Amino acid sequence: MKILITGSKGQLGNELQDIINSGRAEIGAVSEVIKKSEVVPLDVDKLDITNLVQVNEILNDLRPDVVINCAAATNVDGCESNEDFAFKVNSIGPRNLAIVCEKIGAKLVQVSTDYVFSGVGNKPLTEYDLTAPYSVYGKTKLLGEKYVSEFSSKYFIVRTAWLYGYVGHNFVYTMMKLGKDKDMLKVVNDQRGNPTHANDLAYHILKLIETEEYGVYHCTGKGECTWYDFAKMIIELSGEKCEVNPCTSEEYKTPAKRPEYSSLDNMMLRSTVGDEMRDWKDAIKAFMSKQK
Repeated sequence: MKILITGSKGQLGNELQDIINSGRAEIGAVSEVIKKSEVVPLDVDKLDITNLVQVNEILNDLRPDVVINCAAATNVDGCESNEDFAFKVNSIGPRNLAIVCEKIGAKLVQVSTDYVFSGVGNKPLTEYDLTAPYSVYGKTKLLGEKYVSEFSSKYFIVRTAWLYGYVGHNFVYTMMKLGKDKDMLKVVNDQRGNPTHANDLAYHILKLIETEEYGVYHCTGKGECTWYDFAKMIIELSGEKCEVNPCTSEEYKTPAKRPEYSSLDNMMLRSTVGDEMRDWKDAIKAFMSKQK
């Protein structure tokens, strides 16, 4: 199997490559088919997914069996101030990949987000719940999903949330740095969701691509918490003496509105290839144990 990974230098792209190269994720080994796969990692310097001509040329030349799209504009506040860029990367990019994947018969994995939901409610959201994003980030990611489902017949749309990995920028590394530099932090305590280890997400994506179980998936860590709960545990596990205090979203205003409640239910995973995602507390403990 030949697997092309776009956005290959990001945290998920790195986890996918590490798991394939080593033959195992933190929660288990991958199949022999995945272990023996040829991986083609391409970042924006080699493949600009917003350019249909380039996508057409490169994919037709490489002829991958699977394309895993990890490329995205993920700066939520940045998307508010640069809508055109967000639209091109999060909507047009997936559309381009879907069009060409359909031509060459390749499977397509589109990584999406909990931000496609409104954030109103108190019950974990399933794949059949109605989407209603507020932010430009959420709106452009949802349109990317729609383009993929319209232009590709062999797709996996995988929604995740609060993602962190060993490479790149994420909330965990930000809290670790602030915990070293500051005596006190304020973190919002009125937004709930699912912290997700990128290694666990990558493992499940690799399980999916061997199948024809196409459709929309939720893939997040088990259990839910607030950003305050998450930050408190990160600081505790880091051993720093920094005090973590709760605050409201109103106190910590951002350009983009965040969902108040966007906990996802991995129903489709449970119903198909199986849900082996770790509890968010176990996953962050494992992650932090490797930081020392």
